[in-house]
Formats: sequence, C-alpha cells, structure tokens
Amino acid sequence: MMLRTFASMATPGVFPGLPVKEIPGSHGLPLVGSLVDRFDYFVTEGAENFFKTRIQKYKSTVLRVNMPPGPPIVSDPRVIMLLDAKTFPTLFDLTKVDKRDVLTGAYMPSTDFTGGYRTAVYQDPSEKSHGKLKAFCFEVLKMSHPRILPEFARAFEELCVEVEKEFEKEGKAAFSGQVDDLIFNFLCRALVGADPVAPAPGSLGTEGSIYVTTWLAPQVAPIASSGILPKVLDELTIHSIPLPFALVSGNYQKLYDFIDKRGSPVLDMAVKDMGIPRDEACHDLLFNLGFNAFGGMLIFFPSIVKCIAKAGGDFQREIAKEVRGAMEANGGLNMKALECMPLVRSVVYEVLRMEPPVPLQYARAKRDFMVESYEAQYEIKKGELLGAYQPLATKDPRVFANAEEFVPGRFLGEEGENLLEYVLWSNGRETEEATADNKQCAGKDIVIMVARLLVAHLFLRYDSFAVDESSSSAIFTQLTKAS
Repeated sequence: MMLRTFASMATPGVFPGLPVKEIPGSHGLPLVGSLVDRFDYFVTEGAENFFKTRIQKYKSTVLRVNMPPGPPIVSDPRVIMLLDAKTFPTLFDLTKVDKRDVLTGAYMPSTDFTGGYRTAVYQDPSEKSHGKLKAFCFEVLKMSHPRILPEFARAFEELCVEVEKEFEKEGKAAFSGQVDDLIFNFLCRALVGADPVAPAPGSLGTEGSIYVTTWLAPQVAPIASSGILPKVLDELTIHSIPLPFALVSGNYQKLYDFIDKRGSPVLDMAVKDMGIPRDEACHDLLFNLGFNAFGGMLIFFPSIVKCIAKAGGDFQREIAKEVRGAMEANGGLNMKALECMPLVRSVVYEVLRMEPPVPLQYARAKRDFMVESYEAQYEIKKGELLGAYQPLATKDPRVFANAEEFVPGRFLGEEGENLLEYVLWSNGRETEEATADNKQCAGKDIVIMVARLLVAHLFLRYDSFAVDESSSSAIFTQLTKAS
C-alpha cells in the first residue's frame, strides 16, 4: 500500500499538500567551493557519506552541490542532487529532462576515445542517430543470444582453472584478479562472434582485457579514485588534469581492429540493414562492449561473490540446493532451469539494489518543472544539471525494510515482485522495457541473465566459499568444490 501511494503522488505541476521550498545547499565561492566539495567527496568523506552529511545538514534529499571533477577539467560543476527513491525517477522522464552528453555528469571524455563519434549512450533519444544506434545494439544482442549460455560456461571454466591453480599454490585466490578475462572473452565471443584469444587476423591474445581496462582508465579517472595512488595524489593528478587519448591510442586501435576484422557479420548488418557507417558501428559496438558491459560487469560480478560469501554457509547450502535441483529437473543448465531458480534471481536483484555498478546518473532539465520529495516540492529551472546517487534511492528505508541489510530473498513472491519497480540500476525502473526511444540500458535483460548464470555456475562447481572481508576485492579464502 505504501508503494502504491508513493507512485500515485508523482503528478505534474505543483503538488497539493506539500510546501514549495528553495533548493538548499551551496556551491560556495567560485573554484574554491568546487575544490572543497571534491576533496570531501574523494578524501575526507567518500561518496555516500558526502551525500548523507549534506542531507542531514540541510534536512532535505534535494540539494545543491558541486560534483567532480570541477575546474580545471569542468568549468561548471553545479548539480542539483535527487537523493531518495521518490525523486530519483525524475531522471527517466524524457518529457522533463535531456540526456545529451551527461552520462558522467558535467564531465564528458573526449570523443578521441571513441573514434571522434559521440556514441549512443551520450545521445538523447531526440537525436536522429540515437534510435539507429540503439536498434543496432538490440540486433547485436539478438544475434548473440544462442551463444550466451555456452560461451559463458566456457569462460567460467577458464576462470575456475586459474582460480583453483592460484588457490592451490597460495591458499587464497583473487576472483577480482581473474574475472576481467572471463568477462572480456565471454563478451567478445558472444557479441562479436569471435574469440579474441584464438590466432587469427586481429587476435588480441591474452591481452584483450588489459587493452580495454587501460582504455577505460583515463576516461573515468577524473570522476573516480585510482585505487593505486594516495587519495591526495589523486586530487593533484587525475582529478585535475585530463589524461590524453594518446596514452592508450595503440591499445584502442588493437581493440578496434579486432572488431573490424572479426565482427563482419554484425558490422555488415549495421551497414546494410540500418544505414550506419561501418566505422561508426564499430566504435559504438566497442564502446558498448568495453565501457558499458565490461566496465559494469567488472564491478558487478565481484559484488555478487562478496555478498553471497558474507551471507554465510546456511544460505549457500540453500542456494546450491536450488541450483542443482533445477538443473537436474531440466536436463542441464539451460534457460528453463534458470527460470526455476527464483532465489538466484532475487540475489542478483538484491546485489544490484545494494551495490549498483553505476551509482551516479544525470540529466539536464529541458524545461521548468517541479520535483517532489517526501517533505517538499522544489522548482527546477530549464538547463540545470540534475544528478542522483543510486544507493540512497535503492536503500531508501521508506521503500525497503532493513534497507541497509543484504536480504537474499527480498525479491521473492508477489511482494518481492512489487519491489522491482524500485530497482533502478539500468537507467530506468526494472519493471520497464528498454526501447530505442528511451535511455534504459539496451542489454538490461542480458546482464540479469548472465549474472544469474554466474551464481548458478558457482554453485554447480562449489559447495561453499568465503572471501577476505577486510579486502575491498573478492579474494577467496575458502573454496570447497562440489562433492
């Protein structure tokens, strides 16, 4: 009942019963305010606490802040943040907002990183080429569908061989250190239809995941922590000076050549059926494969492993029983078996709720309108940049009971299905469909399927596992093979 009430309150215009307030918060002095906010965001508070302290200070989930990177990389870092489950979906309403060049907020990497093209994710649906490029993405996914299950199984087996070898030698093994090859090789084999490791024209050997990681790094550096340098050095370097494409141009060219030489069926389809120039299709496919899919899964998969490990032995026995029973009843790990694993599905959604791989989303107001939080309504002006920090929306206690806890069975049953409306990881509600006319992730259903496959394969091969809970990475400290 509470969920239906929240949804029904989202009506256009001025909302009766709630006061109209000025949006609180401060951008501070020019330049200084931005640098102070950035230092707090990266060094003294961290992202989530950065927002929580300001919510507490201003007694509002709608507020003004400066978002990284700010000057000198971005001249105007001012953003209105929407920090609850009720205001967050404003970013999906294309009657109110424009999605042009705001994937990463006010900062946008140089198009040098994508062959001089603005890829579809940086375009608004109102732009003519957006629909073509997204339709191309849908067709690539359709063509890849028969390859997904076998190629994921193949890549998972390759990962396990390396993990078990490391575990036998060291007594521990870094899942996070091996999963990049699983993801990259699977995506190339499934989406491009070619093995990047196999000797052939354009072969990447065993270096493919390294090439894509090094290409990603300078694009996200201004808005992320390096994880290598001390945080203060990050501030003085990667958050202040954009890294040039020249540093990774050779690696990007190798990735491009692989798709160009080995991905002819999908690229020919783009040219013949959709009228997309071959080089643009190649750059767009590479961005979707490398930035969207690889980058997202590289964060998401270790989160799945860590959450399941921390849930404990009793839960792992329960999920192993479900996986093995479904497989035996359906003649193997196939789509029918996967649909008979409701707990696996619930776990995947719960990890997305707790630790969404892309926590920040943005949009720019295309007209004046009112936005309503739980306590008040606020006027948004045309041209203002809006942002939202997803974990605060998907851990909103007004929607989710025990919101800060990992509850594996949260999305089971009718009540659990109703909660899927508030799972927002894909730039849209999980209950909505991606189309060429919206900005929802084209591969959202494939991502969920592959994540479920990961969990299923884990419990077909292992009875239980544990990770080093003191590490931010997924490092196996216990790994018991299925008997």
